Amino acid sequence: MQIIATTLTNRAPTPVCRAPIAPALQTSGQRVAQLLALIDKELPVLRRVVHAGEAVYRAGDAFECLYIVHAGLFKTVSVCADGREQMVSLHFKGDWLGFDGMADSTFGCDAIAMDIGEVWVIRYQALLERCSRAPDLMVAMHSAMSRAMARDRDSMLAVCTLSADARVADFLRNWASSLEQRGLRTDRITLRMTRAEIGNFLGMTLETVSRALSRLARDRIIGFSQKGRRDIEIPDIAALGAFVDRSLAASLH
Repeated sequence: MQIIATTLTNRAPTPVCRAPIAPALQTSGQRVAQLLALIDKELPVLRRVVHAGEAVYRAGDAFECLYIVHAGLFKTVSVCADGREQMVSLHFKGDWLGFDGMADSTFGCDAIAMDIGEVWVIRYQALLERCSRAPDLMVAMHSAMSRAMARDRDSMLAVCTLSADARVADFLRNWASSLEQRGLRTDRITLRMTRAEIGNFLGMTLETVSRALSRLARDRIIGFSQKGRRDIEIPDIAALGAFVDRSLAASLH
């Protein structure tokens, strides 16, 4: 594993235990900021810069560390027995990488950078040891695991219940919402994925994804920027959500 650039911070941990802050009372942006501040304060952190296409870890690598996305966009990919790749999930700032390695002490997926970014590397043993004295760390990790399971469940339900157009709309809504929660621009998003990659993620063909995007643009729910076909204009995130809800309601009748 090649480390492109690193900075090591190793601060003496504070002996004071603080009561956990209820996640329900925080916005997502506040949660991400607080998580990063908490990790930086309580644990030795190795900062690793990665470029597009580089692996944070590969399936089969020994599990020793967890990773938190500090900047950039990452994907986890599972390789099938016949060599085909299946995209499992997308990860934005504040998301954790590596939970899949905890059960068997080896990673089950590849974690790949989709653009230049930074991950914070946290040794799992150090995290466990510190959690015994700082329970808010354990709360943060368990909350992240719960959100990851809920995200996986929602993705599976979308594939099983939504039409092709609604699946693409839901995908764009989730992407834009993730950016919005982190205080980033959402009226125009740059998809760091090809149509084929989106189809792989959503269980659709490239052609189906392209047709769905064209229909959403025709209905003026989204638009295409003049800069390129990967730049998607989203006038109103709520309109994407309403389209998904209408599609789901129609499928139930």
